[in-house]
Amino acid sequence: MQLNTIPKNEAERLLAVKSYKLDRHQNDVDFNNITELASSLTNIPASLISIVEEDEVWFKSAKGMQICTSDRNLSFCSYAVASDDDIYIVEDTKKDLRFINHPYTKNGKDSVVFYAGVCLVDKNDHKLGTLCVIDNKPNSLNEQQKDALKLLAKQVVKLIELNKSNIKLRQTKRKLTKKNKMLKGFASQVAHDMKMPLANMILTTDILMSKYKKDIDNQGLDYLKNIKSASLSLSNYINNLLSYYENSAMGKKSAEHFSFNQLLEEVIDILNIKVDCSINLPDKDYDIHTNRAALELILLNLITNSLKYNDKPETVIDIELDTSDAQYDFITVRDNGIGIAKEKQKQIFKLFSTVEETDRFGQRGHGIGLSTVKKLVSNLGGNINVNSKIGEGSSFKFSIKK
Repeated sequence: MQLNTIPKNEAERLLAVKSYKLDRHQNDVDFNNITELASSLTNIPASLISIVEEDEVWFKSAKGMQICTSDRNLSFCSYAVASDDDIYIVEDTKKDLRFINHPYTKNGKDSVVFYAGVCLVDKNDHKLGTLCVIDNKPNSLNEQQKDALKLLAKQVVKLIELNKSNIKLRQTKRKLTKKNKMLKGFASQVAHDMKMPLANMILTTDILMSKYKKDIDNQGLDYLKNIKSASLSLSNYINNLLSYYENSAMGKKSAEHFSFNQLLEEVIDILNIKVDCSINLPDKDYDIHTNRAALELILLNLITNSLKYNDKPETVIDIELDTSDAQYDFITVRDNGIGIAKEKQKQIFKLFSTVEETDRFGQRGHGIGLSTVKKLVSNLGGNINVNSKIGEGSSFKFSIKK
């Protein structure tokens, strides 16, 4: 007799199957674990996860059978999908009038004699395929085994839906990466284009104040000073923004061995500190292995902040290095500065987030330095956190993967 293989909602079902974009590889551990469990729980040697498409049935996982595809018109999984039964069972095909002349029942030791399949039904009631168990001799399932097979079929559907979500996430990630790259390029180009006009503004105000000082009253000079100050602040902001984007990938490559204390001494020389300050280096010097340029930029940012946000007569900065851990080096930069309020400590590593209106020199922060630090620390395989009290100072501790 001719067996039905076409469900009532076939057109919508086929669209649903295609929407999940499953690949045909049978090396997915999660799917293979389910067919292993299905065979184990039912004591039946073969188990398949089938996907029923328009003209063929293919198998995402196959336990106990060397099979990849089957003709849809002949597949028992296709019959299960077209059936209204919650579990499609044929205990002995050789005695069932529907299957007496079926070619799969006349295949010697590889004949399909017993079949039990539970449909893979998604949240929209589309039958995508089946989780089935197959034997080459007559068999049966008790109620507990049927329930187990149904539960496993639900897990297969969850895996299929998770696969679809992961595909969407990867697509979204690719789009965001592309847009982020375009945004970085735009920000970098705009910043570069703004640097020359700003430099001209600063130079022009200097010329005006120098050459025409006698012809401009005090109020006019104050206006020029304000223009210069604002231009310098904007120029500094642009330089920091460029640094953030240009150094975003720094630290992922080019690791080298170097003296930590020597690096610190070079950083201190670069800073050219003009305030009363004591910087205490680690008592013992160690060679560490990481990206030198990235670590230098991290320390420059942290020590600069310790200098800028300090209201004490003498700024004290303690720097420690702990190399005792097998996987990470830990570096701490501690100061006696103004401190950071507890409610603001979680925000300081976000781009453009600032704690204070101005620093000790009257300059406004732009909230770029610490976000750069966090990105660089992450590139070095580590994490950073802060411990701080208002009026007592701040301690920044970060790790670097060895």
